[in-house]
Amino acid sequence: MTRHITDHNFTASSRLPEESKETDFGFRTVPTTEKKNLVREVFDSVAPRYDIMNDLMSLGIHRIWKRLFITKLAPHPSLRLLDLASGTGDIAFGWLKNNGGHAIMTDVNVSMLFLGRDRALNRGLISSLSFCVADAETLPFPDMSVDRVSIAFGLRNCTDKIAVIREARRVLRPGGRFFCLEFSKVQIAALSPLYEAWSFKVLPTMGKIVAKDRASYQYLAESIRTFPDPETLADMFRQAHFSHVTYQLLSGGIVAIHSGWRL
Repeated sequence: MTRHITDHNFTASSRLPEESKETDFGFRTVPTTEKKNLVREVFDSVAPRYDIMNDLMSLGIHRIWKRLFITKLAPHPSLRLLDLASGTGDIAFGWLKNNGGHAIMTDVNVSMLFLGRDRALNRGLISSLSFCVADAETLPFPDMSVDRVSIAFGLRNCTDKIAVIREARRVLRPGGRFFCLEFSKVQIAALSPLYEAWSFKVLPTMGKIVAKDRASYQYLAESIRTFPDPETLADMFRQAHFSHVTYQLLSGGIVAIHSGWRL
């Protein structure tokens, strides 16, 4: 069930209560029912400086990763994209600029999605987009209704990651593909100490200075370390019955692109 909350096909979805379990929130263990609210608080806090911090944190390299990711999505006017954890819209906008068909931007965080909508208006892309406040674990879309599903730097913030992957397969049409761009495990030993120092010393300090929020960027660094390694994530794709599952490591394993087909 969905309800309209603004114009421009902006909808919000409802979901059922979860069972009481424990899960990770960075290096902390929290009740499963609390994680979504904690993640929302993080992104409510960082939303105003989100794009600036992305450039600073990655030294601008995230733009290269996203361009490659969009290329792998193979945009085409006849294809419909569902972008999960859309944030401020980089993936959906790149899809449209490369001649992709209609795109649906979704995010569980209203603040982030409103920023994405405003950016779309400024870029003249609003007519090719729909917006939905939705939990990626329980998507309010019909079975076999889209041709591509994407999620970039969002899966690690989800409580039940295998549920997200299963939902992606459910909404894909036969012949559709799911793509995930996410932080991974550094494969170059010499790079690891520098990466650790950057993640746990520089990023929280940068967050404190630029975004006035050290704790949120401490969580973001920790969430990268608790995310599954690339082969484990590939196995999760297979468990969700994706076929021809592959992954590509980028920048020495700092990030990876995983993909799977619904056949």
